[in-house]
Amino acid sequence: MHEAPQLVHITRGAIVESVHRGHIAVVDVSGRVTAKAGDPAYVTYARSSAKLLQAVPVVASGAAEAFKFSPQEIAILCASHSGEALHVETVTAMLAKIGIDQGALQCGAHAPYHKPSADELRREGRQPTPLHNNCSGKHSGMLALSIHLGAPLDTYMEPDHPAQRQMLETFAAFAGVSADDIAIGIDGCGVPVYGLPLKNLAQAFAGLGSPSEHLSAAACRQITDSIARHPNMLAGTGRYDTALIEATGGRLIGKMGAEGVFAVSNPGSGLGLAVKIEDGSQRALYPAATEALKQLGWLSLEETEKLARFHEPAVRNWSGTEVGRTTSVFRLEML
Repeated sequence: MHEAPQLVHITRGAIVESVHRGHIAVVDVSGRVTAKAGDPAYVTYARSSAKLLQAVPVVASGAAEAFKFSPQEIAILCASHSGEALHVETVTAMLAKIGIDQGALQCGAHAPYHKPSADELRREGRQPTPLHNNCSGKHSGMLALSIHLGAPLDTYMEPDHPAQRQMLETFAAFAGVSADDIAIGIDGCGVPVYGLPLKNLAQAFAGLGSPSEHLSAAACRQITDSIARHPNMLAGTGRYDTALIEATGGRLIGKMGAEGVFAVSNPGSGLGLAVKIEDGSQRALYPAATEALKQLGWLSLEETEKLARFHEPAVRNWSGTEVGRTTSVFRLEML
């Protein structure tokens, strides 16, 4: 395997202090790579970027309609949310529609990513609950699908559970691979996570935005429309996923995954993009993703400027003085 190309430099003064390497793949719905940096066949876990595809069977099966999920609730099915009050309220409302409570969530609890929300919990002497977990929307969708299928709730996270099998098979169909060829790991929230070549993750996002009828087209449109209408549900205040959707008016839908993964759907174009930072660094992820979108012409100058704080963020010392920059140094190879 060839060494990954340098994607992002962290400078301090005149010195390049740190270097982040990685891979980028741009793929059409047929699986053809149209642009790249590094190795499009690099294998990685999709992590939370898979959530948008995992939401497809919740909608396509009729479960979302049966439980009368709103567009806001459909959007949070796909989220790595920040645990803000609106996120917690939305997941709580979903569980009430399903007819269960937070005790059914097996995702575990962690403090909200949104610092003011975390600070408020501490001031009030309250502990985080599973509702604050960034994956609580996804887990609520898994529970809804389980009930709709007549499958047990206590084992809903097991890889061979009917809800998990539907999600895996749906993801595989969009990615253009066999479900048997996807490596299965366990994500931070306890459910199966999918390992596959980066180019196939990009293909899945291409299909999400430009689905054929056999890929649950109506469900895909409902999901992407819901996210475009409620971008704050996908991530939250100050987060890149939300900012990208807001900057483009919902024309681009992007989703991060842990360990340096980001995938973007450009609905209607038939193209998807996936980025992997080899060392898993989030500080390099958003600059690289934004630069790739800029080079592809998927972002206008105005839209790129709206994302400037993510594109080339300053390196600052403790007094707030700018002492360096985060800079993308790659050029996509157009194929």
